[in-house]
Amino acid sequence: MPERHVTFDVQDSVGFVTLDRPPANSFEISFIRDLDLAITLANESAAVKAVIIKSASDKFFSAGADIKAFHANDVSDNVELIHLAHQTFDKISASQKVFVATINGHALGGGLEVALAADLRFAAEGAYSIGLPEVTLGLLPGAGGTQRLSRLIGSNRALELMITGERISPCDALELGIVNRLFPANELLDKTEDFARGLTKGATVAIGSIKQAVHRGTNLDLGAGLALERELIEMLFHTDDAKEGFAAFAEKRPPVYQGS
Repeated sequence: MPERHVTFDVQDSVGFVTLDRPPANSFEISFIRDLDLAITLANESAAVKAVIIKSASDKFFSAGADIKAFHANDVSDNVELIHLAHQTFDKISASQKVFVATINGHALGGGLEVALAADLRFAAEGAYSIGLPEVTLGLLPGAGGTQRLSRLIGSNRALELMITGERISPCDALELGIVNRLFPANELLDKTEDFARGLTKGATVAIGSIKQAVHRGTNLDLGAGLALERELIEMLFHTDDAKEGFAAFAEKRPPVYQGS
């Protein structure tokens, strides 16, 4: 059986998707297939309430596409990889579970696009680079980068980063809003796990609904977005978690949510 370059495991209601293709987690189509499987397993696992995407390397989150493989492929092979990447990353957006990417080293091109597909990005302090340099190869960020980065930080700054291929520091990425939080490198995974475990103890149905309201609503006009919000909150009123939240408030005690 071929070695998997992306693995999935579960610890205390947190799923871990681990990128592990030495030396730089550069990807080709088998890597994306492995990533797709790991994300599918995370989504289908009833035990998993939140998901962390991390790297097995201490220098690279992911350097992006394997350029030698791209060069050897014909156009149809490369287009197939792009289609599969889009389908895979869309499974993260459509999930009711929150995905957090931990960026602990270089996140470039498709590697950054993996992180951009996550709901949140926590990063390590350090002297490494973050960016979408595809233009230096005569290409554009084709695994969602042109769309997700623009929605995340605004089209003006995103356009500048992409047309120049500029690589920025983790501190600059935090300032721009590409990453949500920055931690010392030796604390990154522990802090991310603490955050994820906090989510697993919360009202996970409500958390998933908030995620969907934001992701889906962003692409709608205001009226349609508000209609989506009404639909979701009506559904939440019927949940056991909402009833528990009301009861705990009235009884002046911490709520105990079951995720139902």
